[in-house]
Amino acid sequence: MPKETFDLRAIAVGAYGPSLLYGVATGAILPVVALTARNLGADVATAALVITLSGIGSLVTNVPATLIATRFGERKALVGAALWCSAAMFLALAAPTLPVFAAAVFMVGMAGAVFGLARQSYLTEAVPPHFRARALSTLGGVTRIGVFIGPFAAALAMSALGLDGAYWVGGGASLAAAALSWRVPELEAPGRGALAARTPIGAALAPPPAPTVRSVMRSHSRVFVTIGIGVLLIAAVRATRQAVLPLWAESIGLDASSTALIYGLSGAIDMLIFYPSGKIMDVKGRRWIAVPCMLIMGTALTLLPLTVDAVGLLLVALLIGFGNGIGSGIVMTLGADLSPSPGRPQFLGIWRLLTDFGTMGGPALLALVTALATLSAGIWATAVLGFLGAAVLWYWIPRAAPGSAEPAVARG
Repeated sequence: MPKETFDLRAIAVGAYGPSLLYGVATGAILPVVALTARNLGADVATAALVITLSGIGSLVTNVPATLIATRFGERKALVGAALWCSAAMFLALAAPTLPVFAAAVFMVGMAGAVFGLARQSYLTEAVPPHFRARALSTLGGVTRIGVFIGPFAAALAMSALGLDGAYWVGGGASLAAAALSWRVPELEAPGRGALAARTPIGAALAPPPAPTVRSVMRSHSRVFVTIGIGVLLIAAVRATRQAVLPLWAESIGLDASSTALIYGLSGAIDMLIFYPSGKIMDVKGRRWIAVPCMLIMGTALTLLPLTVDAVGLLLVALLIGFGNGIGSGIVMTLGADLSPSPGRPQFLGIWRLLTDFGTMGGPALLALVTALATLSAGIWATAVLGFLGAAVLWYWIPRAAPGSAEPAVARG
């Protein structure tokens, strides 16, 4: 294992400050999107559809985001995405009709795809492999802290400005994220200096063809259909866990305040344990976190339909939060480990596309099974995804951590 000469604090403000602010921006509007849609004339079903537009915007922008990051670099991509998000917030604030508001929500999802890819690509290049999991786990944890703070900041603003206050907070935090991102140093294209040093003066050198999304997908197809399926399942379970807690709380008769308290405590556990899990991944390997993360969430979801009161639900919710929390940054870390250079933005764009499919597919499976059977059956179906994901990740994730003595090569 290489000596830990890298100091994460040296890049903390530039690497994590924009992510914290961006998390505040998106977290601020989460509780009010449906309410704003209702105020603009949407019925309940339409309001729910408007909420999904952010996810759809991210889904369809993941691949174009690779072109932006490749063409302009990570720093400018971060700035542009944050400015686009701010524009979306202010458009939502001033939206006179429901279609305009829906377009603003879609824009937020687009910005999230570019911002997420650029920040992951930046940290992957800036941090040495033996410290990568800690850096990316911290990135995931900082973002969660921002999303956690956002609704409280919005509530304070809304006490004076009504629903508009949430969008003012979102717009202001996005602008601050853009300003801080502008101060992030741009990274040199990997390999450029080394290639120049090896090239004799005056020698003609035909540059290799630039990687494309299609070429990266073809050359790394085995990774996408093995570990990629595992991260899709992680995303599906994570997205579904956010829906099942309030749904089950309602089914056993808990009031809204009790549900919110339980949900909040689960989220607090979730966001407090990211750094230790990152260190375990760097020292022991990625499987030591990825597999327990899925096993714990699968077990908790299995137990959830067996709870009948607030105490039982709280214990299961804390277990879910712990399982999800130890997995902070695991999807980004695996993507960083397996991504090629050159071709990293293209790979990460496909990687994020897989996770977005999981994020949308998990709740869809829950809804389908619940409609055909019961809510308990839907929750247990999600638990099966958790156990299946644990098996996939255990088999396919390389045993050793990057930078260790044992080479970390995926199976197959």
